[in-house]
Amino acid sequence: MAPLIRRLQATPDLTVVVCSSGQHREMIKQVFDLFSIQPDEDLAVMRADQKLSQLTANVVTGMEAIVAKYRPDRVLVHGDTTTTMATALAAYYQKIPVGHVEAGLRTGNIYAPWPEEINRRIADTISDRLYAPTTSARDNLVAEGVAPANIIVTGNTVIDALFDIVRGPLAQPNTQRELHERFPFFDSDKKTILVTCHRRESYGGGFRDVCAALAELAARPDVQIVFPVHRNPNVRAAFSLLGDLPNVKLIEPLDYLDFVYAQSKSYFILTDSGGVQEEAPSLGKPVLVMRAVTERPEAVAAGTVKLVGTDTRAIVATAMRLIENADDYDAMTAVHNPYGDGKASERIIVSLLQDFDHARR
Repeated sequence: MAPLIRRLQATPDLTVVVCSSGQHREMIKQVFDLFSIQPDEDLAVMRADQKLSQLTANVVTGMEAIVAKYRPDRVLVHGDTTTTMATALAAYYQKIPVGHVEAGLRTGNIYAPWPEEINRRIADTISDRLYAPTTSARDNLVAEGVAPANIIVTGNTVIDALFDIVRGPLAQPNTQRELHERFPFFDSDKKTILVTCHRRESYGGGFRDVCAALAELAARPDVQIVFPVHRNPNVRAAFSLLGDLPNVKLIEPLDYLDFVYAQSKSYFILTDSGGVQEEAPSLGKPVLVMRAVTERPEAVAAGTVKLVGTDTRAIVATAMRLIENADDYDAMTAVHNPYGDGKASERIIVSLLQDFDHARR
């Protein structure tokens, strides 16, 4: 949402209130700092080992008070998080219109991703403006009975954010030098596999199988694995043993600028993240997705993303083809990004202004 917030704040005649859930305080602070955003409200809902039901209740009640305080003309939410679903619900209870950025993504399986699939569906049902990133997402909404007039295909704001960073801070020579000094291993002559893994549906056996695959890949002398490990204790416990392997670098979670740099320096990416599936094609990086299904099928159809699940053998076999076969690798890099041109925020703002103008008449 950062690029959209910045552009909304620069739009005359709009008053913008930014609310942070405070769920991942260390992670979100660096985003606010990077994009020069100061949140107006902070729910501070982070609790150690809290259940999803507790998180949902805390966001609903917290956002209820904030919505009542400001009585906005519209609430904007993004994506598939519990915060998104609960905020949409809090706005609905007070009959405040909701616009959903990144609407319409579907896997068709309510438990994969869990609980994100249901979070997104609920937010879509509540919203009267659905900003779909792709035509496939729009088609999903129409198939579910959403009026086509309520859907605007915009592209994804994650590409706006990526371009803002690539063309801004990351293009500065001083920034490049500083990043090289902090992360010299990215300039190794080995092929770097960048890994992110944190999905709840992979806890337990899925994480163990991924760990086994990474250990096997790290045994190759021409490969290094760089793994920014999520702070969730379940993730850290599962992958801690990898730190004993010489070709594996377990590092702290990266700030957004650092992570874009890491993607740009990688050979390919192993991930269960939705955002990475969208960003990497713009950077010319193949992505292997460690999930059984994805709500982002466009990149799979285009060929820049492959689903490998959490099965050890599938991960290793597909990764080996990218490492050893230049034709397979090149086929995944020469692909147009289906997720947008970096102008999604502008399209959303045009729609908002049209709605506000219509309401005044």
